[in-house]
Amino acid sequence: MPHSNIPDLFESLRDRLVGDAQTVGSFIDGTNVPGEGRELALIYPADGSLLQNYRDATPTIVERALTSCARGQRAWADLSAQRRGELLAEVGCLIKKHAEDLAILESISSGKAIKGARAQLVAVSEIFRYYAGWADKFGGSVISVPGGQLNYTLREPIGVFLQIMPWNSPLYLAAWHAAPALAMGNAVLLKPSELTPLTALALARLAIDAGLPPGVLNVVGGLGQTIGEAAIANTIVKKVVFVGSIRTGRQVSAAAAKRPIGCLLELGGKSANIVFEDADLEAAAKMAAVAAFANTGQNCVAGSRLFVQRGIYDEFMERVVDAASKYRIGAPLDENSESGPINNAAQYKRVWDMIRLGLDEGAELAFGMAEAPKRQDGFLVGPTVLKNVRNDMRIAREEVFGPVLVAIPFDDEADAVAQANDSEFGLGGAVWTRDIARAHRVAAKVRAGIFWINMYRDMHVATPFGGCDNSGYGRSSGIEALYEYTQTKSVWVPTAHGA
Repeated sequence: MPHSNIPDLFESLRDRLVGDAQTVGSFIDGTNVPGEGRELALIYPADGSLLQNYRDATPTIVERALTSCARGQRAWADLSAQRRGELLAEVGCLIKKHAEDLAILESISSGKAIKGARAQLVAVSEIFRYYAGWADKFGGSVISVPGGQLNYTLREPIGVFLQIMPWNSPLYLAAWHAAPALAMGNAVLLKPSELTPLTALALARLAIDAGLPPGVLNVVGGLGQTIGEAAIANTIVKKVVFVGSIRTGRQVSAAAAKRPIGCLLELGGKSANIVFEDADLEAAAKMAAVAAFANTGQNCVAGSRLFVQRGIYDEFMERVVDAASKYRIGAPLDENSESGPINNAAQYKRVWDMIRLGLDEGAELAFGMAEAPKRQDGFLVGPTVLKNVRNDMRIAREEVFGPVLVAIPFDDEADAVAQANDSEFGLGGAVWTRDIARAHRVAAKVRAGIFWINMYRDMHVATPFGGCDNSGYGRSSGIEALYEYTQTKSVWVPTAHGA
């Protein structure tokens, strides 16, 4: 799609799904609430042009949003679980109805390739339908106790959640976390990245259209330092969900601890993708590229550390370079693009700085560019492969969050596991081998919250997702997410004769 069409297309979609430029800001109690703070810019990542300006929220707007959430949560929790499920299923239906428009708006505003945006919209609809099914099926239990009493437990909503989301998959991650919270009878104050607020605002509008009470899903648009501190300090917020960097995650966790309230944290990753000499090398090489470059590497579970057994290292790297050369990173709305540009200027600079750092440390450039082009509009970074990397280099230890794959040789199974675990992260990992016993041994020994055997990146809302160590804590999907969004009440009833 020609870039000259982007501004008009963006405005048309924004006006239909969110509201006109003057009203964009927050969404509270079923209506748009413009910001009152400093001016913020929405940038088109493909060429760096301005899409629109909007204003930051203020503590007063945060207070208004939370008061609305508290009121909406009481009304929402008073509905039967069956009714909540029906309404969440309707949200899923409306998302499916508007999927193409939402995907294009997501692609323009975040830089995500339209192929990926469309795939995620299918998942977003499914997420709401999945948790709609759980709304009336997750409950307590009866416990056998001595003394002639009946003891049973209830799973009750916690109340109002603050959910702080990043810019890499704005709508998908908003749905991933909001849907289970809503299914259990909670309300959500959603704080999207200030760089990508529009599809979160659209989601909240669709929730109202589906019949959710006003205030059940509010959105506050603006800066984290403006909104986060004010919201976490407010006693209406009962738990915080944060997806993003380790540094900010620590700040969020520390602020929550002062109250104290709980957190669910999804932070960074530097996942190990391990290839043994007996693997299907062609399949492993193709997937190594996808694992590292999908969504331009702006993916916390990216397979960014590739461990290759030493005996096949050179041969396998040739295959990986070939796969990288065929992986297309281009304009977001180009149907041939597999991934789009980096989302923003700060992250664009970070990616190039990390590539330069890796080369200065002694890594070799197997594919890609050593530095940013002198003249380029937007934030495009092509696939980059660094070989002969050591696991103690910063490029192998720090999350780049860009399309940068580092390849590290290993000697044997024990060496592979030791190097994989020599990391501050513990989110994802994979092993490629035809030895099924070894595959299960490695899966058991690598410290990670999600692990694949002879595959990578497949995920589904029905399975638990989360990490350990500096990758965060808690599980954000599947039945395990429902424990994060409920609290247990123990009820005792005397039943002995004469009690």
